[in-house]
Amino acid sequence: MTKHHRAPAISAQAAQARLARGNARFVGGHARFLTGLHERRTALAAAAQRPYAAILGCSDSRVAPELVFDAGLGELFVVRVAGNVATPGVMGSLHYAVEHLATPLLVVLGHQGCGAVQAALEREAREHWKEEGIEVLMEAIIPGLADVDRALDPAARMDEAVEANVRWVLRRLGKMPQARREREDATIVGAVYELRTGRVRFLT
Repeated sequence: MTKHHRAPAISAQAAQARLARGNARFVGGHARFLTGLHERRTALAAAAQRPYAAILGCSDSRVAPELVFDAGLGELFVVRVAGNVATPGVMGSLHYAVEHLATPLLVVLGHQGCGAVQAALEREAREHWKEEGIEVLMEAIIPGLADVDRALDPAARMDEAVEANVRWVLRRLGKMPQARREREDATIVGAVYELRTGRVRFLT
């Protein structure tokens, strides 16, 4: 892979606004991601990719970033793993987006009803995630849930846990060695996708 020294095509603020507009189209039933698909695919085949945002999302089949943000081919650099956890491989992929593709915005995208977060939150559910490999996900998520209020009703507790996991991943990204350049060259934000409404809520 060849390293490219180039400036982002747009700012991180403009990229986030573009994501928000796309999500508004998705929520309102006016998605346009299929428009001009053939022409866009043909153009991309002969050009370098320039995604305006990189998304670290969950593998959940209900949360496809390209659809959620009404983004077309070549617009998003997407990394998906259950629980949207920051493994070294994930961090390496995000590093590539920033360092080689000049992507100005990284988004950690959690979602309501995340099964990996629920399993990490509930000891009983966690027993079903003991398989080798999946246990690694639990170990990555559990520390970030320490301050979740267990006295909340189940739905509210789950929503708080999902947001806590996103914030935990943001902190982990900031501490990993590969993140040094990302902090300098790209803006990193957290967000939560609401299954019930289709809306993406950016965290502050």
